[in-house]
Amino acid sequence: MEEPDDQQFLERARAGDAEALEKLLEQRQAQVYRFGLKMCRDPEDAKDVAQDTLIAMARGVRDFRGASSISTWLYSVARSFCIKKRRKSKFAPEERSLDADAAVEARRLADPSKGPEELLAGRQVERALDEAIGALEPMYREVLLLRDVEGLTAPEVGEVLGLSVQAVKSRLHRARLVVRARLAPLLGMPMEATAAAAVGAATAAANSAASACPDVLTLFSRHLEDEISADVCAELERHVASCARCRGACDSLKRTLALCRTAGNSVEVPSEVQKSVKVALRDFLGENA
Repeated sequence: MEEPDDQQFLERARAGDAEALEKLLEQRQAQVYRFGLKMCRDPEDAKDVAQDTLIAMARGVRDFRGASSISTWLYSVARSFCIKKRRKSKFAPEERSLDADAAVEARRLADPSKGPEELLAGRQVERALDEAIGALEPMYREVLLLRDVEGLTAPEVGEVLGLSVQAVKSRLHRARLVVRARLAPLLGMPMEATAAAAVGAATAAANSAASACPDVLTLFSRHLEDEISADVCAELERHVASCARCRGACDSLKRTLALCRTAGNSVEVPSEVQKSVKVALRDFLGENA
């Protein structure tokens, strides 16, 4: 998704306007830092990814011809730096947990519209979502982040990752179901229903004679990506309306995806990172003036 002034700043930056370029990079800083943080799982690595990505963008802006969106270009570059970070730290632990940013916590606690219990529950769900996304294998995590957190279209995700749209959607469905299964207990869904809803299509087919439920979660995820016909969609709706268990499963997936869409809102770029990136960019721009 492009910012309203992106095109204006981009055109001026391509013409050599350093101030417009700096403004464009400043607008994209949080976006790149957030992606780096969730992919690398380390604040210091996320800072390096943001800095390296924005400098690469500054270096290549005059050659950018708009064949892709700015977001697609930016995520492609950021992803390459994330991969480099992952390779360099291959002997380090696979994942490192993140402490909640103190400023974000203070802002939440200062919200007078929410009581202590609601704030605590919200933080638990948010932390569980972060951990669930972080536990995904990188190939699934990046698809979920780009599609459901950052809001790129499936074709745009495929362009960033060098995958077919079908491969993107296949990974996306799996990632969604894994994250939903981890969040389901916190979303008010009993563990036994969670386990039952996670049964795959093959198992459902094998038990069809016993009137087993279809794989409603995969079907619902595919429906969101326009992969099922109107007839199949209607049949899914009829089944969900008559089955409390499957209705609860679909509701929990809806809530999971809603949480993903707002996941980036709570990620703020620490002031020291903003300062470090700004200094690095100004040094680069000064050297290339």
